[in-house]
Amino acid sequence: MSHQSYESPLSGRYASKEMQEIFSSDFKFKTWRKLWIALAESEKELGLPITEEQIQELKTHAEDINYDVAMAREKEVRHDVMSHVYAYGVQCEKAKGIIHLGATSCYVGDNTDLITMREGLKLLRKKLLNCMKVLADFAMEYRGLPMLGYTHFQAAQTVTLGKRASLWLHDLYLDFLDVEECISSLKLLGSKGTTGTQASFLELFEGDHEKCRELDRKIARKMNFPGVYPVSGQTYSRKIDSKILAILSGIAQSAHKFSNDIRLLQHLKEVEEPFEKKQIGSSAMAYKRNPMRCERIAGLANFVMAESQNPPMTAATQWFERTLDDSANKRLSVPHAFLATDGLLDLYYNVASALVVYPKMIEKHLREELPFMATENILMDGVKRGGDRQELHEKIRSYSMEAGLRVKRDGLDNDLLQRITEDPEFPLEKSDLEELLIPEKYIGRCKEQVEDFIATDIAPLLEKNKELLNLSVEIKL
Repeated sequence: MSHQSYESPLSGRYASKEMQEIFSSDFKFKTWRKLWIALAESEKELGLPITEEQIQELKTHAEDINYDVAMAREKEVRHDVMSHVYAYGVQCEKAKGIIHLGATSCYVGDNTDLITMREGLKLLRKKLLNCMKVLADFAMEYRGLPMLGYTHFQAAQTVTLGKRASLWLHDLYLDFLDVEECISSLKLLGSKGTTGTQASFLELFEGDHEKCRELDRKIARKMNFPGVYPVSGQTYSRKIDSKILAILSGIAQSAHKFSNDIRLLQHLKEVEEPFEKKQIGSSAMAYKRNPMRCERIAGLANFVMAESQNPPMTAATQWFERTLDDSANKRLSVPHAFLATDGLLDLYYNVASALVVYPKMIEKHLREELPFMATENILMDGVKRGGDRQELHEKIRSYSMEAGLRVKRDGLDNDLLQRITEDPEFPLEKSDLEELLIPEKYIGRCKEQVEDFIATDIAPLLEKNKELLNLSVEIKL
């Protein structure tokens, strides 16, 4: 690490080693060479005068890239692809004449971008699955634990902690389906030439259109893709970048929502993110346990959502078959979005796998509000025992306002139940009210919803991908 020059926090602080390797220069240039080999092999198989000896020479030097030669050449010609064609040719004396035959720069540049993004999506897919696994376990463990539910962050009806976790899980499930669909449908640009017409390849194959089609099919198979996009300019449609980063934005939205909820729960002292034994929450306030991991998730999520706006603007402003104003933006926005999403999923997994739950605080807050939530049941029970509904309704309304004011203005306990039991017009005893105030009576189908969702949608998916459920993350700094 250099302390004299800028280093992106994405590489030094947030993103995993695996994602950094996918977006590394080494991965890119080795993929270029794989594509050149696939092109040469396919052209040979379709009858062009390329020898097996040339192919083997290319394969021999597929991994040992002579970066010094490429960098020196680029200073002269100011063209990255032609510099690497030259450097590869220096190592492959017999094959140098057929490297990049008929292709334009986007053959290696754009196809490599698609390959790189697919590999990045595969890593995110694995991390989503692992986050879903720990959330599913958490949701099942606490599926029956009643807690105060909120709308507008105002006390509403009772939910369970597991049901609330199932909402976080469902968001990730939707993201997973998007990632899965994108991976399976992503195609290569193929070998389309300078304006997407394949004119150079049609010339090489002496006017044989079927060989041009088969060249694309062969390259796609060799690079393990289902096919190529049927038409393009010089580049693949930049709408593909836009679609992929929209999916990353979706993951960021889910993670941000999760982090917000945990931060609010931590404020309530009900659930909190893990806090290490020697961790310092504040330089001034030694007692503090700040939710720094969830705050970091939120910060990275904001970055990804903002970064996802770059590809739509790039796609919208491309001219005809190709302009180069996309290049600098793509080099920044796409890798940055992937690295930041990778980092926030590592944090998500770290937090979700070690959440700290305080059932007594959860119960305390629920008990404070439960009398208000039970008023409808109290009213119905009073009517069953001979009370007048309209009169009892007015009394409950009046007592509720008075009890609420006592809590908010005077800081005293909620005495709604005491007011009701002391009113002789309410045909209810204290024991009757206690029976009505069992929290589990108010959770509806929370347990069953969690069980059904996990059994029907999550468990089969996790079982199908169980070989990927082995995530280990290291949170830096």
